Amino acid sequence: MKVGLFIPCYINQLYPQVGIATLELLEKLGMEVVYPTGQTCCGQPLGNSGYEEDSKGICQLFVENFKEFDYIVGPSGSCVYHVKKHFDILEQTEDVKRVRKNTYELCQFIYEVLGKTDLGASFPHKVGIHKSCHGLRGLRLGSCSERMDAHYSTEENLLKEVKGLELKTLNRVDECCGFGGTFSVFEEAISVKMGKDRIQDHIDSDVEVITGADHSCLMHLEGLINRNKQPLKVMHIAEILNSSI
Repeated sequence: MKVGLFIPCYINQLYPQVGIATLELLEKLGMEVVYPTGQTCCGQPLGNSGYEEDSKGICQLFVENFKEFDYIVGPSGSCVYHVKKHFDILEQTEDVKRVRKNTYELCQFIYEVLGKTDLGASFPHKVGIHKSCHGLRGLRLGSCSERMDAHYSTEENLLKEVKGLELKTLNRVDECCGFGGTFSVFEEAISVKMGKDRIQDHIDSDVEVITGADHSCLMHLEGLINRNKQPLKVMHIAEILNSSI
C-alpha cells in the first residue's frame, strides 16, 4: 500500500513528535509512506467559521496533493472528518470522491483497514482516553453514551494490547473537552470550565497520562493542565502505540 501522510497544521507547527510517531508506526506496519511537501491546511478552520466558499481552493489543493495514493492517513479525527464529510462543497470528480473515501484517521486505518490490534508497543503507565467529538460522533471510532448501542472503541482495542498499559475507566467516558476550535476563542469561559471538568475526571480516575486521537483537544487540555500545574501528562495515541519503554 502507498500511503499519503496527512499532517494537520497544529501538529506540524506545535507537535512534530506526533507526526514522526505516525510515520514510524505506519512504516513498522509495512506501509510505503510518502509525505507530500505541498500539502497545506485541509480547510477546516475556514469551514467551521462560516467561510466554506472561501475554503474551496484549499480543499482542491488537498485533493491534488493526495489523489495518487491508495490511502491518506492522518493523526487527527477532526481534520479527517472534514475531508470525508465536508469536501462535498467541491465538484464531485473521481479524484475528489476517491480522496474522500480513502482518507482515514490513524487508529481507524490500523484497526479497520489493516485489521491490527497488537502493534508490539510497551507503555507501563495508567492511561485515560479522551474521546473527541469528531472522532466519536463523526467518524464513529466508538459507541456514544447517548445511544443504546453495544459498547465498542477503536482506541480502546488498540491500547488494551499495549504491554504494561493500565487503561482507566472515566466517570464520564465521552464528554466534550470544550475545545471545539473557534468555540474556545468565542466562548472562552465555557470552554475552560468544560476542559477543567474533563481533567478532574481523569485525576479522580487515577490517570497518569491522557491520550486521544485528536491533538487539538489534547492541546486544549494540556494548556489547562500546565497552567494549573496539575500532575498529568498528555500524549497523542500515536506516541503510545509507537512506544517501546
